Parts: sequence; structure tokens; C-alpha cells
Amino acid sequence: MRYPPLSSKLYAKNRNRFVKEMKNGGLAVFNSNDIYPISSDSTLPFAQHRDIFYLSGIDQEESILLLFPDAPEPEHREILFLKKTDDLIAIWEGQKLTKENATALSGIQTVYWLESFEKQFNALANKAQLFYFNTNEHPRAKIETQTREDRFIKWAKAKFPNHPTAKSNLILQRLRSVKDLEEIGQIQKAVNISEKGFRRVLPFIKPGIWEYEIEAEFAHEFLKNRSKGFAYTPIIASGKNSNVLHYIENNTQCQAGDLILMDVGAEFGNYASDLTRTVPVSGKFNPRQRSVYEAVLRVENAAISLLKPGVLIKEYQQEVGKVMTDELTKLGLLDQKTLVNQDPDKPAYKKYFMHGTSHHLGLDTHDYGPMDAPLQAHMVLTVEPGIYIPEEGFGIRIEDNVVIQPQGPPLVLTRNIPKDPDEIETLMLGV
Repeated sequence: MRYPPLSSKLYAKNRNRFVKEMKNGGLAVFNSNDIYPISSDSTLPFAQHRDIFYLSGIDQEESILLLFPDAPEPEHREILFLKKTDDLIAIWEGQKLTKENATALSGIQTVYWLESFEKQFNALANKAQLFYFNTNEHPRAKIETQTREDRFIKWAKAKFPNHPTAKSNLILQRLRSVKDLEEIGQIQKAVNISEKGFRRVLPFIKPGIWEYEIEAEFAHEFLKNRSKGFAYTPIIASGKNSNVLHYIENNTQCQAGDLILMDVGAEFGNYASDLTRTVPVSGKFNPRQRSVYEAVLRVENAAISLLKPGVLIKEYQQEVGKVMTDELTKLGLLDQKTLVNQDPDKPAYKKYFMHGTSHHLGLDTHDYGPMDAPLQAHMVLTVEPGIYIPEEGFGIRIEDNVVIQPQGPPLVLTRNIPKDPDEIETLMLGV
């Protein structure tokens, strides 16, 4: 791995928190992701399943974690199964984890080779009261591909049809939503790399540059700082493209007088950052662009101040909507007649700000976190209001990453990344 690993104590703590939520006699299994084929002998780069990584720190394909806290033999209460390196693999792919390496990373003492998994699972399953399977329960998930986890679940259900089952993911959603200080430190490192990328591209942007050239500058900076690259598909959207929320083509030439919206975040050690900044292609905002930009900035500052323990996301969004409504009215985009006649279920501000203000951030860009439960200290969220005006040919979004604090305002991890319009103009024009 190219990143320094977090401590094995963190992963042991995560496992302990998980097993405390399990019912008596429960046996939980977690699988690595597949390496997905493209065609011929080509594959996508391997990306570890975030849940097995959260519980073990193991970042290798064909790995399995088994947790059985009530196993009669203490050595079988935590087991890792790893792909064994043979001479051919060592030559073509390089050395895989040794058992000693895996124990050092995870804190798990019992490590077997993968080839023994079926035998070991069969023996332990007969002593278990129920299975915990790790299905994907994320509300945004749209699953069209069978995963390694899916294949295991199908096999285990056929092999042991009378075993009741439970969902590991529902436990993990609660656990992963509140971050350990080590995790927050890792997110901060991802943010710091994103800052380096943003500062690199500011003086690079000018009329005639192509969006993909800016993407390449970010990629260069990320990779040279030990990131594997982008935490998500980058959005480099100039001109009218900035009104497309998930514009990812990045194939337009930047024109003088336009704005460019850049939603780009680096990953580090499998943790994500999520940053958006909107800047003028020519290095200077025109008066209308600046007035809209400053309105978005005021909404963002107000939103950040609302985030504290006990707040419900739904109520928070309603309060942000009120601030946004006021700003849109000042900009002449909403009038009193529109506001009087608006549908409470479809507020008028949604015409220009149609997405949510915040989502959880962590091992996934859209990380686990309950949207219907009060916020807690050490949750990490984005704050990303925007105003999109297709009829005027531009959209503006500003996005930061914050940590809910036990008391007082959130800690803004992205606080050093320029967003003041005067500072942005100075950095772009070099004056």
C-alpha cells in the first residue's frame, strides 16, 4: 500500500463495537470486493470493500473476515482468510500479505489461507445460532452487479437453509457514522491533498484551457502525494455545464468570462474528501457572478453554524432553505408572489437549489449516516449549497467538509482551502 496504515488498535476497537451489537450465537462474514473485468484480460483497479476494511484494515483482494464472538475456541472468535502467494503470483503481481503482516495490520491473531475457508466455515456454522450477512443497505445504492459478498450469501443460504439471518450493514451504518479521531485525521490528510490540487490549478486556469487538462492537473497532484487518485469521479464544469449537477464528461474548452465549477476530492488511505469550488475562468468575477457567489457563501456559512449534536438533517435542511430563499429573493430570482403561492412540499427555492445541503463523509464519499436520527459529535459531513441559473449560463456551488463538535461550531477540515472571492482572484491573477 502507498499510504501509512492506521493503528491495529483502531480496527480492534471497531470489531469490538460491532460484536457488542450482535445477538448471542451470531456469526458474521465479510468479503473483499471482486476485481471487476472490463473485457479481454483487462480489469478495473481493485477497490477494497469499505466494511471489511473498517473492521480489519486489510486492503487486499480475496480476503474474508469472520467474527464469531461466542465460538467455543477463543482462537476462532476472529479469523482472517487470505489469498496465499505462490511463485507465479509473486512474479506477476508481487508478494501478497503474509500471515504476520495481516496480524500486524489488523490485530487479528488467527489467520488462515483462503483455501481452508469452506472447511472452517462449515465447522463453525454448525455451532452458530444465526448468520450475519453484509448486504448493501445504503439508501442511494443501485446494485446491478452480483458481488463476491452476494455469491457467498447465496452459497451459505443453500448450504445452511435453516439458519436465521441478520443484517450486518445496519449495525455498521450506525458505527461508521461516528468517526474515531484517527479516521478524522485520515480525512484531514485527504483534504490537505485536495487543497494542494486546488492551489495548483488556480493559476493554471485561463481561457482556452480544456476541462480535462484541469482534471489532469488535479490527478498529478493527488498521485504525487500518495493518494490513489480521486475519491469520486471529478466534475470540472465550465460555463453552462456548471448547471448539470453530475457533469463528468470534462471535455469542454473554458471560455473567457465563464465560471468553472470544480467538484473534486482526493482519497487517502481509502478515506474520502469532497470539495467544491467555483472560480472565474478569466481570473475575475463579473458583478453578477460575484453577487451570486457571495450569496452562496452566506448560505454556506449559515448552514455550517447550524450543525451541532442533536440536530435533525430534515430540520436543518428546512432552515437552510429559509436562508437560501432570502438570498434568492435579494438576487431577484424569487419574488413575493412566487413565495406566497409556493407548495410547502416543493418550496420555491428548489428551482435554483435542488439538492441537499449535506451528506455524511468517510470511507465512502456518500458515507453511512442516519438521515432521520440526531447528529452526534465526531460525525463528518459535507456542506454544499449551490445556486444554479441555466438562463444566465452559470451555476455556483461551494462545498466544505466539517466535523460535528461536542460543543460549539463544527471543525471545518477544509478551512485552509481558498473560497473568499478576493483571495481566489488574487491567486488566479498573481497580483
